[in-house]
Order: sequence, then C-alpha cells, then structure tokens
Amino acid sequence: MTTGAPTPTYSARPRRSRLRTFLPLGIAAWLVLEIWLLTVVADAAGGLLVFLLLVAGLVLGSVVIKRAGRRAFQALNEALQRGGTPESGGGNGLMMLGGLLIMLPGLVSDALGLVLLIPPVQKGLSRYAERTFDRKLREATPGSLGDAFQQARMHRPDGKVVQGEVIRDEPGGAQDSPEGPRPPLTG
Repeated sequence: MTTGAPTPTYSARPRRSRLRTFLPLGIAAWLVLEIWLLTVVADAAGGLLVFLLLVAGLVLGSVVIKRAGRRAFQALNEALQRGGTPESGGGNGLMMLGGLLIMLPGLVSDALGLVLLIPPVQKGLSRYAERTFDRKLREATPGSLGDAFQQARMHRPDGKVVQGEVIRDEPGGAQDSPEGPRPPLTG
C-alpha cells in the first residue's frame, strides 16, 4: 500500500571524519614502531633487560595510576565536604593516562607516559583540551551530542528549591478527583 509520501533518497554518503580514517592507520604504525624498537633494544642490550624494562613499566604505571586515583578521590571528598565541585586542572586524568601509557608494553608509550607526568605539560595540555572542548561546544549543531552537553552546562542545577503547585488540565478539574483539592506544597 502506498501513502503517496515520497521515499527519501540518500544521494551522498555522509563524509567520514579524518579521525575515523587515520586512527586505525596511526595505531597500526604505532604498534609496528613499538615492536621494532623493542627488537632493536633487545638485540643491543639483551632480552632480559627488555623484559625487566617492561616489568618496571608495569609496576611504575600501576603506582602512578593508584596515586592519581587517590588524589582524585581526596579532591572529590574535600569538594563534597565544602559543598561544591572539585576544581578543574588537578591533572589527575592526565596523570592516569600517563600511568596507563607507562603500563603498556613498549618504549615509545613509556616515553609519552613519562612526559605526561611533568606538571607543566599537564597544565598546558589541560588548558588546550578545555579550550578545544569549549570551542566544539559553541560550534555544536542543535540536536547533536555536543548540543546536549551545552544544554547541560547552561542549565546546571544549583540546588535551589522553588515552591510551586502542579495544576492539571483535566476535564472537571481537581475537584472531581476522589481525594479532593490538595493544599499547596510548602517547604
């Protein structure tokens, strides 16, 4: 059965983002580089040294992640006791990312993880990420995920209570209900 409504035609596929195109290629190149570098170091210094480097990276990364998690939890506790929100720029997220990169097997990821543990690098990256995030939110189109984040940021609940009364538009009004009229809500 036809309704007479035109069938939508999709003439052009949506354009694929550069990130979705190059991210798998970048990950593959990074993995090849890590494996090649590990084999070069193993040939030069020996397999036992490479194994010890990988174990040390695993231990150091877990210590860094544990410490960053503890710091983040303490900041959250202090903020909740004050009745506010935790301050941004603590660097705990970047410290956790650095610990994760140190834990991953490979020398390039270890070097990147160690660089992320340097406080000036953390501050610079967090400022850059915040500016980029704010810019992306301002450019968000209505109905997109970025627009939802923008709406959540604009209409953040501040904990104030507004007294009011609910009025229903039903035939006969609230007097016809079995309970009768309700008194207004008071705090």
